[in-house]
Parts: sequence; structure tokens; C-alpha cells
Amino acid sequence: MPLTGVHHTGLVVQDLDRSIAFWHGVLGLELVTEPSPWFAGPELSRGVGVRDAELRQVCLAAGGDVVELLEYRHRLDAGHPVPQNHLGAMHVALRVTDVVGMRRDLAAHGVEFLSEVNVVDDGVLAGWRWVYFHDPDGISVELVEQAYTDTAARSQGIAAYLATRPPIR
Repeated sequence: MPLTGVHHTGLVVQDLDRSIAFWHGVLGLELVTEPSPWFAGPELSRGVGVRDAELRQVCLAAGGDVVELLEYRHRLDAGHPVPQNHLGAMHVALRVTDVVGMRRDLAAHGVEFLSEVNVVDDGVLAGWRWVYFHDPDGISVELVEQAYTDTAARSQGIAAYLATRPPIR
């Protein structure tokens, strides 16, 4: 059976209400659900693979995609922020139409960015304009404006990779 898409991206946060204030109030993601009450039980613990799990959550929309924020009552902190080269590290990349303008607007709200906007005009990511920052919990967030796409070059590159990729061991 084929996959039909990504349903949502889940992020574990320290304080759900603080995160809603940031992701909804500052970044502008729309609430898809109201925040859940705390819930727990053996089914939840088994389902998420966390002993004695207790959590509450909320879903927000970023265009046609959903970001789920989860607050666990008892969570392990890996340190802030998790370095991007750490196995299992992740980031959320949000599509924007004007990355320079969005960076300026978010900086006015106190968001600190890791760099100026990066511009890529060659290679596999040609057309990308991107920049990283961290949310209040140190979660890496990227803003991406795709100024253009060279569809022919991408198709040729993918075909060349698939024809010559090394065998999986």
C-alpha cells in the first residue's frame, strides 16, 4: 500500500501554553484543535512507547500541513538546543513567500536567528532562500522560500542517482 502523505509533524515541548503563544501568536499557525486535557493510561504508554506516559497536545496548521505540539508531564531533556548533527535531531521547515520579510518581522518579535538569509542558486537546492532559528524550547525551525525550481535539472539528477546508487547492505 502506498503512502499518501505526511499527516503531521510532532514536537515535544516543555510548556504547551507557552508554545501555543509562540507557534500561533508569533509564527501565525492556525489552531486545528483546542488543546487537549491531560490524558494517560496503559494504551497511551504502550502506543508511544513511554512508561507511565501522561501528555496533552494541540494541532496547528501551517498551510496544508499540521504541526502537533505535545507536552509530556514527565519528559527527558536532551539539552537545548539539540545540535543538528546529533543522530535523531530534526527541524521543521516552514514554507514562506518572502523569507527576508518574515525574518525581519519575527526578529521584531524577539526571535534570534542563526544567520542572515542563505541564498542557494546552484546545485540540488537551487532556488532556496532559507534561515534557521529556535523556538522557546530550542527546537530548530527553518523558514524556506523557494524562489524557483529547475525541474529538468532535478529530474536528471534524480534519474542519475537512481541509476548509480550504491547497493544497500
